[in-house]
Amino acid sequence: MHIRIGTRGSRLALWQADHVKSLLEKAGATAENVIIETKGDKILDRSLSSIGAKGLFTEELEEKLRTGEIDIAVHSAKDVQSSLDDDLELIAFTERERVNDVLLSFDPQKKLSATESFIVGTSSVRRVAFLRHFYPHLNVVNMRGNLQTRLKKMEEGVCDALLLAFAGVHRMGYDDLITEVIGEKTFIPAVGQGSVAVECARALDSGRKALIRSAVNHPDTETGLLAERAFLKKVQGGCSVPVFALSEVSGGILTLRGGVISLDGRQLLTDTRTGVSGDASSLGNELADVVLAKGGREILDEIKRTRTI
Repeated sequence: MHIRIGTRGSRLALWQADHVKSLLEKAGATAENVIIETKGDKILDRSLSSIGAKGLFTEELEEKLRTGEIDIAVHSAKDVQSSLDDDLELIAFTERERVNDVLLSFDPQKKLSATESFIVGTSSVRRVAFLRHFYPHLNVVNMRGNLQTRLKKMEEGVCDALLLAFAGVHRMGYDDLITEVIGEKTFIPAVGQGSVAVECARALDSGRKALIRSAVNHPDTETGLLAERAFLKKVQGGCSVPVFALSEVSGGILTLRGGVISLDGRQLLTDTRTGVSGDASSLGNELADVVLAKGGREILDEIKRTRTI
């Protein structure tokens, strides 16, 4: 069986596609990567939140799924919108990498807790809000582009440090530039951070789906991400909204912690729910209801109002 894998063309996206390709080949399939440029790859002069569209890094790949030009699309799980169109589905999640955010700098002394101010580059509204909440003395600049582009900008002096996901940094081999690993209980990660998601058209034949799922899917990761994505969907979060959640699965028990933070970092709401793994989606919905009732709805309404001004 031959599988055509749709992917973006960045080094990190190709690493993800090659990882899935390797898993498929170990299962006896053959596979090839098909590179597709997305809107998010083309628009680099504006922040993700200012663009405001859903599926910035997935829309073009999804069109190729519909036409049958590719069999699957491979994404960073954190880039996949919380609601898919009815003719598409996620069928696998790879085993999750370490979930933490990390600080990168050419200066090993750069730490978020340092007393002196410096400039941090990031494109994530969640990370910006957390920085404003926990480290208001630091300055933040918007930093778009792939990891290599951002490192070049840092080298040119646009910023002193970068705040990124460990998974991407590690996969690209830049561990030596990590000056600090941020605790996941402080900077709670984006939904899905650290995992690779596999998407397909519902019309894809069942034999292909079964092989892909068997070869690629990591059950505990999938369980956790089902809870996180249910939370995200219920609160209607996305790349322009600082919503976050992190699951932990152990011995059939699922613990889910998540919340929302205001753009200025002043209001931070979190809560936790625990239950059996089989109730993953229900736990996500329950946590969302709690966070919204505690004041999350007002925070999100204010963010939406601000975005429309």
